[in-house]
Amino acid sequence: MKTKELICFCLLVFYLFGTACGNPKPNVLLIAIDDLNDWIGCLGGHPQAKTPNIDRLAERGVLFRNAHCQSPVCNPSRASMMTGLYPETTGIYFLNPRIEDSPMANQSILMSTRFQTEGYFVTAAGKLFHGDENARHLPNYAGGFGGFGPFPKKKLSPFPGVKLWDWGVFPERDALMPDHQVADWAVQQLKQTHDKPLWLGVGFVTPHVPQYAPQKWFDLYPLDTLQLPSVIKNDLDDLSPYAIDLTRLKHIAPTMEWVTKHDQWKLLVQSYLACVSFVDYQVGRVLDALDAGLHADNTIVVLYTDHGFHLGEKERFAKRSIWQDGAGVPLIIASPGIAQRQDCQQPVQLLDIYPTLLSLTGLQADPKHEGHSLKALLENPAGVWPFMARSSFGPGNVAIISAGYRYIHYNDGSEELYDRSNDPHEWFNLADNPEKKTILDIHRASLPTHYHAILGAGSTGHEAYSASESRRMP
Repeated sequence: MKTKELICFCLLVFYLFGTACGNPKPNVLLIAIDDLNDWIGCLGGHPQAKTPNIDRLAERGVLFRNAHCQSPVCNPSRASMMTGLYPETTGIYFLNPRIEDSPMANQSILMSTRFQTEGYFVTAAGKLFHGDENARHLPNYAGGFGGFGPFPKKKLSPFPGVKLWDWGVFPERDALMPDHQVADWAVQQLKQTHDKPLWLGVGFVTPHVPQYAPQKWFDLYPLDTLQLPSVIKNDLDDLSPYAIDLTRLKHIAPTMEWVTKHDQWKLLVQSYLACVSFVDYQVGRVLDALDAGLHADNTIVVLYTDHGFHLGEKERFAKRSIWQDGAGVPLIIASPGIAQRQDCQQPVQLLDIYPTLLSLTGLQADPKHEGHSLKALLENPAGVWPFMARSSFGPGNVAIISAGYRYIHYNDGSEELYDRSNDPHEWFNLADNPEKKTILDIHRASLPTHYHAILGAGSTGHEAYSASESRRMP
């Protein structure tokens, strides 16, 4: 039999076997992690980060080293990914409103709904959407298993702010952590047989604040040898007052001044890394169950986070920035039949996940989607990619990311440009460099031409944006 005929015969057998089993379509396993930056082993964001399970998933597929969220806030990032639309299209820029309160977002079929209508058994636990939208938009939702809890009777840290902003050793055992229970549930799902293809969402909240984890995870990072992130003095000197205001005013996280005054920097770094290693272990439990079950050879695995997190970079802590530390995200896609042990440097975004899954599962593309299928990059990670990535924090504040640069335009007209090939920490703003005019113009051309009005009100993001706008007004 000739080679071409053999290939056709094998494909026919695979199709007929799948059809006979009632499951011709590949399964989908989404693993979402909240507030995880690049402090994982395979991305090298922190030299001491211990994440063997996320690292082994990267070995099984493609690691996207230049991936970005659409907004560095939970609600708009997740709404954007699940609708396939930019915040500038829907008006969902901050922690509210709900997806159903945006007329534009309502014109798109949510990812979970689409896969259910295509014959998938859709189920999830933990955090895939924001807040109560998980129960509203995830069929067969198993619950959050406690969300951000449990909480100690009193805060562990000396920070006087909101209850969520806390860090330290708590509770005593992994089993008391909601993410451990979410992993328990996922393990049981992967042991079961299904008469339909499976769309399984597993949403972990760690390392979102409060940054709690049992003692054994802190023991991985002794304070006497712990390294702080790389920073430079006067990092803010080449930023506009508006850029500084947008990332400070009305924010609820501890300030750099408070952290240094109270000697909490290393403790915050230690708590974050402990949480990262804890959630990595939960990821490993899910992957082990996948490998031991019936679905390993027919499952697309996507691991991602909703946005990044600062641990002192740019003299700040928490999220809500469109610099790399706030908007950059880990993204790994692994599946039988795609490239393995490969890195991709092309600029991609969470908005690309939905059209990618439609493509990989053989479903028809949705013309409303504003992202692009990554299938070509999964087959050839070094291939041509004509697109840029985009992140924003309110109308007019937009980052455009190419293979080598991050360009930021603020609503007051100020700009930043970073040569990430030579300045990965984004320390040196080149926007005023006349030699970079062509680069600037190329990135400016990708800015949105229309911004939907801000929907919702009252969240910290709304307040930060309004305060920044007020400060620039004459």
